[in-house]
Amino acid sequence: MAPMKAMKAMKAKAAMKAMKSGKVMTKGALATGLAEAAGLKKTEVAKVLETLAEIGTKEVKKAGKFTLPGLCMIKTRKKKATKG
Repeated sequence: MAPMKAMKAMKAKAAMKAMKSGKVMTKGALATGLAEAAGLKKTEVAKVLETLAEIGTKEVKKAGKFTLPGLCMIKTRKKKATKG
C-alpha cells in the first residue's frame, strides 16, 4: 500500500505544479473576453468589473464574506500571528 500512496502523492504534486505554470488572465483580457461574448464595449465591461470589485471589497469588509453564485466565495478568517 505504501508505494501506491507515494505514487498518488507524486501525481498530486505534479498536477499542482502544472496548475501553477499557467498564465493568469489579466483584468483587460477578462474585459475583452466578456465584451466579445456579450456584444458590449470593452469600456462598459471594464466599468462593470470595477464596480463588482468595489462591491465585493465592501461586502468582505462589512460581512466577512462575498459570493459570486456558481463561481466563488471569498471569506476572511482570523489567524494568529506566526512567530518567526
